[in-house]
Amino acid sequence: MTDKTKNINTTALAYIGDAVYEIYIRKHCIEGGQHNVDVLHKKAVKFVRADGQALAVKTMMREEFLSEEEISLVKRARNHKSASKPKNADPVIYKLATAFEALIGFLYLEENTDRLEEVIARAIAIIEEGEK
Repeated sequence: MTDKTKNINTTALAYIGDAVYEIYIRKHCIEGGQHNVDVLHKKAVKFVRADGQALAVKTMMREEFLSEEEISLVKRARNHKSASKPKNADPVIYKLATAFEALIGFLYLEENTDRLEEVIARAIAIIEEGEK
């Protein structure tokens, strides 16, 4: 963790991470050859839903895909007290999804593009595998 991200709380990391992840997912969906916005939205939903993000981060932790620093950040973000409450998700799933978004935000702000893209690619693969 550098000075860039050291003083940013996990909620703020999740805030930027949500936006960054959404862009990558939209790009992934468009690259699939579909250009109808309604179809693209339906395809993107499975990747940006809390349960998909929670599955991805839990699997990456279990697989030891994440570094110690990344796991530490995920755990800190997962355990962070938040004023916002999940609308349509189990609170545990919501906290894991927020932790995933914080990780994405952290990697983005650290300008660690290679690792950011590795983590997002692995998340996409896990979510797609989870559909089957």
